[in-house]
Amino acid sequence: MITLPGSLATTQQYVRRWADDLRAGALELDRDPDAIHRYLDLPAVRFLAGHEVPPDWDRAGPEAGSGPAHGLATLERVLVSEELARGDAGMMLASPGASMCGVLLSVLGSQEQRDWVYGILAERPRWTCFALTEPERGSAIGEMTSTLTPTGDGSYVLDGEKRYVGNAARADVGAVFARVAGTERLGVLAVLVDTSDPGFRAEPLPTVGLRGVQLTRITLDSVHVPAERVLGAHLPATRRGMWSIVAVFNQLRPSVAAIALGIARAAHEYVAEHRGRLRGAERDLHEALGQRIDAARQLTYRAALAVDARPSAGHLASAAKARACELAEEVTLAAPGFFGPGARVDHPLLDKLARDARGVEFMEGTRTIQKLNLFQGLHTGKVGRN
Repeated sequence: MITLPGSLATTQQYVRRWADDLRAGALELDRDPDAIHRYLDLPAVRFLAGHEVPPDWDRAGPEAGSGPAHGLATLERVLVSEELARGDAGMMLASPGASMCGVLLSVLGSQEQRDWVYGILAERPRWTCFALTEPERGSAIGEMTSTLTPTGDGSYVLDGEKRYVGNAARADVGAVFARVAGTERLGVLAVLVDTSDPGFRAEPLPTVGLRGVQLTRITLDSVHVPAERVLGAHLPATRRGMWSIVAVFNQLRPSVAAIALGIARAAHEYVAEHRGRLRGAERDLHEALGQRIDAARQLTYRAALAVDARPSAGHLASAAKARACELAEEVTLAAPGFFGPGARVDHPLLDKLARDARGVEFMEGTRTIQKLNLFQGLHTGKVGRN
């Protein structure tokens, strides 16, 4: 069992209190993604936006976003993600803030680039987006067709299309991956884009689950990218493309696992709250699901600690992500069975949780990708077999 440092336990207590506020607006946001604008003053949303840190929170510094406690950035994100996703994953993911773009900035961004992005976010609640996936190609670097064409003065012209990008229709700043025209794999760069610039268009897509995050199609038509917005220009070429994507995903996959666990917990606790006392086989099933949630949480904590110790150690993160997402689907599909036929109609929150659980499967790589990554770790001895 992993014991949390005292300050991280405090983190958990704060965000646990905030989760119920997210739950109150979950179904409204599911019906209308624009409803997020009515919830910007919630403590959890303000925190995710970077505008609120509890004054007695033991962090590395007093400013919002200066943490995390004990330098355990991934583990802190895991704790926050699980608790807030228990309230509502859709509301959490739809909240403004640095999100994935912030993690990429921590890996590739210069101080000037970080100042520019966080300065924009500090003005008022604003959104960012992270655009990697392409239609028909997914996130395969070798098949990426979005291009950056050099102009000769250090700037680029960006063209292409991205798909399934969360919050892009709301975002003020986007991080976009594209290939430098005429180069091979190592020619992939990440750039920062002002979404108000000419040529950037974002169109929300209809989805079944996680509707609040408003997954989006982006079209990039001759978008100008100044030289100062090219991420990683101070790093070797080998550390800008695939390396940076892997580093970001290693940090985020434990958080996605935690989101899945939060969704599973929400369904599990809903059964306990609304069914009353369970007996016999139903009680045994409910208890077994709870034990599996606890076990997956320990795996997720271990994965987060491994990444915090060594950012390249992402194999346990893949294991946690695959296991937690599979479990979230099982728990949310089992929960309506405790209420009989018509449960997903009579209990709309259970229906939403089942749809959201399926959506988490596709975040930061599907189960097959995670298993391939874990197999590589086992094969090379980077992950123990016991």
